[in-house]
Amino acid sequence: MPRAFTPKVITSNRLLEGDAVWFTTQNTWSGDIQDAEFLTDEAHADLRLLEANAQNGIIVGAYLADAKMGEDGPEPTHFREEFRTRGPSNYAHGKQVEKV
Repeated sequence: MPRAFTPKVITSNRLLEGDAVWFTTQNTWSGDIQDAEFLTDEAHADLRLLEANAQNGIIVGAYLADAKMGEDGPEPTHFREEFRTRGPSNYAHGKQVEKV
């Protein structure tokens, strides 16, 4: 039996900068998950994912990510997506410190 569809947002990375971004209802990309289009219908989500992936000159690797609606807009439900909302971790730490 197939799993029931759960709400999603579309997320990706900017092609040039690598920053995590989310697809909006205006067919643009935002660095804030709260601007993301909240998708509750599986067929509509699949269609929107096709539209998002068509912007391959701007982004790379768009996919549907589980989300829930919070007070200020969509919020991630998985730790990976929560981590991505915090932005790049490009400060020197671990092995990076030794190379500086």
